[in-house]
Amino acid sequence: MRHHELIERLSHLVGDAGLVLDADGQAPYVRDWLGKWQGSTPVVVRPRNATEVSAVMRLCHQTRVPVVPQGGNTGMSGGATPDASGAQVILSLNRMKRIREVDPVSNTLCADAGVLLADVQEAARGVGRFFPLSLGAEGSCTIGGNLATNAGGTAVLRYGNTRDLALGLEVVLPDGRVWNGLRGLRKDNTGYDLKSLFIGSEGTLGIITGAVLKLYPAPAGRATAWAGAETPAQVVALLTRLQAACGERLTAFEMMSARCLDLVVAHVSGAASPLAGRHPYYVMLELSDTEPSGLSALLETSLGTALEEGLIQDCVIAMNEAQAQSMWRLREGISQAQVRAGKAVKHDIALPISRLAAFVEEADLALVSDFPGLPIVNFGHIGDGNLHYNVLLPLDVAPAEYARLTAALNRRVHDLVAQRGGSISAEHGVGQLRRDELRRYKSPVEMDLMLMIKRALDPNHLMNPGKLL
Repeated sequence: MRHHELIERLSHLVGDAGLVLDADGQAPYVRDWLGKWQGSTPVVVRPRNATEVSAVMRLCHQTRVPVVPQGGNTGMSGGATPDASGAQVILSLNRMKRIREVDPVSNTLCADAGVLLADVQEAARGVGRFFPLSLGAEGSCTIGGNLATNAGGTAVLRYGNTRDLALGLEVVLPDGRVWNGLRGLRKDNTGYDLKSLFIGSEGTLGIITGAVLKLYPAPAGRATAWAGAETPAQVVALLTRLQAACGERLTAFEMMSARCLDLVVAHVSGAASPLAGRHPYYVMLELSDTEPSGLSALLETSLGTALEEGLIQDCVIAMNEAQAQSMWRLREGISQAQVRAGKAVKHDIALPISRLAAFVEEADLALVSDFPGLPIVNFGHIGDGNLHYNVLLPLDVAPAEYARLTAALNRRVHDLVAQRGGSISAEHGVGQLRRDELRRYKSPVEMDLMLMIKRALDPNHLMNPGKLL
């Protein structure tokens, strides 16, 4: 079908206000927010509800037009960017912003897929509840995108990934049919867990248009601390100690290397180390509970024991909210500091926690030997085994050299991850970034199973082509 005919038919489905046709208007949609991928599209379609999404998908299915679903376009792997062919329609959910229901008795919230994560959090707070997913991009990412990539964040240790926070989905299938799985039941043994097929599928199997999410009682207090350690092995031992002492009250456990802190202090205004001395590694940790009394005392006792056992060499507990926020800003400032310091080759990896320290030791030695002079920026959500093991290249590195080093670093790091039973994508997704590497690290059986599911649900390969598979 010619583009002008397609656009005319789409206009009848979503109205002229639901289409973006001019180049300036399309610019934010055809380029990912990191600036790595640039594509083109004949039209950006912005439906208002699942009924309109269904109508658009029926038309695209009938006319064999490929579709790229898009939420807030804040992904890290190019999973929502079209290719340069100009043939792929972008279907943006950014007009679908309705909170459908908040149920404080069932502790659930039902929302359109285009609702911002920050707005879901605020809606939960409005009824005295808490939605625990928290990301740096929560003011611009959407809940549908979080589900499509199975986003992680800083509270996975206690509450799990986005998959663990979803009770039900509404999904428009590639042929336009709508699966309504929004019952929000915590127990349902009447067949396959269909929602898990779509969570983390990056829009390759269907379009998530709504979700029922889990809410929790709002924490009434928290205690935050910063500690210095000598090795990743000590950091992992500290995690084990605190989990035994604090149980589920341990909400966050973040590690960063000394180089990370140095970068933040150098490149982020107002940043300063909470400790007087310098240590090879730092941990930022937090306890939270619905009963605030005793948290600080518990944290003080637990860290005192860790000091006596030599798991940490120094620590400080935030005395007020301002100090706690200052510690969080150090952790959250790493990404900004990286951008200012160099061009990062990023590795969003996951490892069994018991093998994490050995991986860091082995990878550090390998990269210092094979890529001398390139700084390693190592930080992550150690409580769930997710490490951001990045390498900084100079800001003025030539494009060809950047591509060569990126390929070589990816192979070296990811081979070491695979050898220790890890994953090359912990929370950022596969998208375009890791698609070509997937076959190297997935078994033939895994690849066959994924392809069989893809063919069953999207036999014409119209959903988000060129991503994931």
